[in-house]
Amino acid sequence: MKRLFQRATLLSLALAGAMFVASAHAAEVDPPEGFRALFNGKDLTGWYGLNPHQSAKLTGEKKEENHKKQHAEFADHWTVENGELVNDGHGPYATTEEDLGDIELLIDYKTVPKADSGIYLRGTPQVQIWDITTPFNPDQPNIKRHLGSGSLWNNAVDAPGRDPLVVADRPFGEWNEVRIRQIGDVTWVWLNDKLVVDGAVMENYWDRSKPLPATGPVMLQTHGGEIRWRNIFVREISEEEGKKILAEAKK
Repeated sequence: MKRLFQRATLLSLALAGAMFVASAHAAEVDPPEGFRALFNGKDLTGWYGLNPHQSAKLTGEKKEENHKKQHAEFADHWTVENGELVNDGHGPYATTEEDLGDIELLIDYKTVPKADSGIYLRGTPQVQIWDITTPFNPDQPNIKRHLGSGSLWNNAVDAPGRDPLVVADRPFGEWNEVRIRQIGDVTWVWLNDKLVVDGAVMENYWDRSKPLPATGPVMLQTHGGEIRWRNIFVREISEEEGKKILAEAKK
């Protein structure tokens, strides 16, 4: 009996150790050269909850109260599982505590049918993520989910970048890889290594009479269905590099 107990104890310890190692391995992040991680793969450090649409028309104490409420609700809807940042389809958007300007951003996502999401740049909507299996509705002619994800959805209708150049979405259950490059308001988006936005100006959704803010947070939108994110890496683009890229793009 004593030997059986000892074996059971050793087995339990071995399993616990294996689970710890697996968990630690899952939480590792490995940015490409020149990039750094915005999400550490372990917890919500560096992020808070905010849906800017909820407080856009509020001011003063009411706005502060709304933001406090959203911050408190953040962890109710966002969790970390196996190195993935997971949202249940509800709650405020995951928002970086850090403001960013000219950047190259890498991020993977995996979503589910009927979900709708996006990546806000400088706190502004958005690089769109669609359920492209949703049939086109002629009663909503400007909503073209079937054309694919990755576009600057909140640009004016028919403006460059509003619709993606190609359909690049992978089937549900598979990870999609996004690469975004933004210099000033000029934006490129690659989805699964396919160029879907080619140097289009991202419009300022909050006030179209003004240019895009110089800096702002990255925000991960939630809208109706589970979405998972991982490998969130960023690289700042220097003024010198930015001028070079813009000059080459004009040739």
